[in-house]
Amino acid sequence: MQWVLEFLLIWFAVISVAAVIITIADKIFARRGKWRIPEATLMLVGLAGGALAMLITMKVIRHKTLHKKFMFGLPAEIILHIALVIAIICYLK
Repeated sequence: MQWVLEFLLIWFAVISVAAVIITIADKIFARRGKWRIPEATLMLVGLAGGALAMLITMKVIRHKTLHKKFMFGLPAEIILHIALVIAIICYLK
């Protein structure tokens, strides 16, 4: 079942890159007064596996750091991801 762990690693890598891109894009759009990426979309990408990358990016570029939804929601999603990975590893043993 090594393929499951490899798939998870690839999934988290790809979704993390996507999370960084959309977070930076939203910051750029905000500065220019353009159309914004909906917060629900940002949270969904975080839930899909990009929460850690998104949280780090938000802190580095200082984007949405005053929004409790993100500063509490993303860490909660990270904890969920950790629990899920641990559960999968335990199940595969």
